[in-house]
Amino acid sequence: MKSESIRHLARAAVHHHRSPRLHLPAGLSPPSSRAYSTHPPNAKLNLPIDYATTPLLAHTPQAALATTDLPAPARGGATRKMNFFQAVNDALATALATDETVLVFGEDVAFGGVFRCSMNLAESYGAQRVFNTPLTEQGIIGFAIGAAAEGMRPVAEIQFADYVYPAFDQLVNEAAKMRYREGRTGRSAGGLTVRMPCGGAKGLLLAAIRSNDPCIFMEPKILYRAAVEQVPAEDYELPLSKAEVLRPGEHVTLISYGQPLYACAAAIERAERDFGVSVELIDLRTIYPWDKDTVFDSVRKTGRCVVVHEAMVNAGVGAEVAAAIQEDPSTFVRLEAPVTRIAGWSIPTPLMYEKFNFPDVTRIYDGIRRVMEY
Repeated sequence: MKSESIRHLARAAVHHHRSPRLHLPAGLSPPSSRAYSTHPPNAKLNLPIDYATTPLLAHTPQAALATTDLPAPARGGATRKMNFFQAVNDALATALATDETVLVFGEDVAFGGVFRCSMNLAESYGAQRVFNTPLTEQGIIGFAIGAAAEGMRPVAEIQFADYVYPAFDQLVNEAAKMRYREGRTGRSAGGLTVRMPCGGAKGLLLAAIRSNDPCIFMEPKILYRAAVEQVPAEDYELPLSKAEVLRPGEHVTLISYGQPLYACAAAIERAERDFGVSVELIDLRTIYPWDKDTVFDSVRKTGRCVVVHEAMVNAGVGAEVAAAIQEDPSTFVRLEAPVTRIAGWSIPTPLMYEKFNFPDVTRIYDGIRRVMEY
């Protein structure tokens, strides 16, 4: 009886797992499987970014030396072809070479780091200035705050931005408030810079390290090897809290920062071709304090504004930019459409479905269309 029951269950299992035949209407082919990271073969907007041709990168020395706000000594100098992580490495090496108070530390930093941003720095500047730390984000930031309070300029690397949350107590309750708490003693964490692979490059990082205010410098890790351009070889800084107009326009102001700028550029190219509009693209470069003057001047000219960022839309950068625009009387009266935000949804960023969460070319393209049709 027992053996008969087992044979019966086996036959049922085989029948259950047999794949049913798929019946399709005439002329319709079965769906083809493709890797998650690839784009559909019939995609029209969400195509892979071609970093070798994008106008957002300086592909020639002339383009690099024409960068807005580039200091005169660097503007007259040479350039070198670098990818993003090499530009970060060059900035760290320059800071270490020109200021003995600069320290670089974090998990695996002495070995070059998992993304190779600190490669060869320990060999060049010694283990007392470039060194590894235990795997404790709150400890890394706590040590950096103490070093900054004693007059050093620590550059603390958080290996992955996803792991920074345990250090929020140190960042929010110590680094940000120390100057207010110490009062007339003058002690602060002003020399602190926290690096997280999460744009900017050489000039912005040097400015952050040398700033007398604590800075958090986010590095889009997808750009470390993808973004290759000519970078000025000289020691130079780009001003913090100063936006850059990457592309002038007349009808819509498109504001973003970091990796989404490349999706914005692709959306603009298609929208200008399809709608006949002229879109101005602004890179905030610094998200706090951010450059209100550049944004307001642009919106007063175009009358329409779209803000794009990867972080969740709720209480994000777009909300602050939109509120500031409508609070400024001279800018508010020039609006021809409500300020539009295109951002991540109000959920934690999902690993498996992050492409459905981040702003893509289609969503940005549709945002431009909506403000033009309002």
